[in-house]
Amino acid sequence: MDYAALAQRVKHWGRELGFQAVGIASADLASAEPRLLDWLGKGWHGEMEYMARHGALRARPAELKPGTLRVVSCRMDYLQNVPQGIGLDPDKAYIARYARGRDYHKVLRARLQALCERIEGEAGAFGYRVFTDSAPVLEVELAVQAGLGWRGKHTLLLDRSAGSWFFLGEIYCDLPLPADSPHTEHCGSCERCIDICPTQAIRAPYQLDARRCISYLTIEHKSAIPEELRPLIGNRVYGCDDCQLVCPWNRFAQVSREGDFAVRNGLDRATLVELFGWTEREFDERLRGSPIRRIGYERWLRNLAVGLGNAPTAPDVIAALRAREDHPSELVREHVRWALARHERLAA
Repeated sequence: MDYAALAQRVKHWGRELGFQAVGIASADLASAEPRLLDWLGKGWHGEMEYMARHGALRARPAELKPGTLRVVSCRMDYLQNVPQGIGLDPDKAYIARYARGRDYHKVLRARLQALCERIEGEAGAFGYRVFTDSAPVLEVELAVQAGLGWRGKHTLLLDRSAGSWFFLGEIYCDLPLPADSPHTEHCGSCERCIDICPTQAIRAPYQLDARRCISYLTIEHKSAIPEELRPLIGNRVYGCDDCQLVCPWNRFAQVSREGDFAVRNGLDRATLVELFGWTEREFDERLRGSPIRRIGYERWLRNLAVGLGNAPTAPDVIAALRAREDHPSELVREHVRWALARHERLAA
């Protein structure tokens, strides 16, 4: 088998399947393991127990999928329109751009599986496993090693021609494909992402304390959001894009032509009051096939209560909060009480 030629065909097939870039990394992540263990040792993973549970396994592909020799790293852009900056009507609910369309897990997994079937048709049966945030994988580190970009100071992957508005997916395989060269770093002295972070979650270049990150707090965090961080969250009810919105490299990001990532349910313009009024049935039906549905209705209301607490005081805002004062969930009730008390203090 001419593995160099096969590697070129894999990249070509990946682009045909809708990936904007495909690279190949070795399975050796030994240099990343100390940084991972240090991050876990600081407790910066917060309530993401699975991070600590898997530990160093994230940096050992051949232990996660025995026989792994190479990792095929794939990038798929998701930006649907040109970002207009951070400023947004405080009555509107801000939802991270990646979550406004169809669940990317399903989209990428199907394309990665299709790529594996193309490879199998050429090379015969081989050992592989596909990943889309579905297991303990150091996807950014692998993408760097595969030449798809460099790790920005906000810890996301950056590419000079695409910025950071994209998803990553991986194929762990036992084919000895030639590995690509790692990408060089191009952030220079810029620290805009660090300066803009509302909660100062980026403690230093390349060091993210997830416990303060709004994306973590509104998605992964399952319990009450710390009170001191609630005012800093503003109207961000699912994720946060601030560090990407100020990144100079995102001037070069391309709008995706992938229909699955098109905005659904008006999530790019919905108001906090409107979304807070959804019943649990409406939440389940409208967000079917959306990544937002994974957090569940209770945390959805928790996040929106914080957003309403930070919204300008208005009769409809107060009425919406009052309507949830007796919600069955104590988690929701506590955040509603906080929001109402905040409006009372601001009005005093």
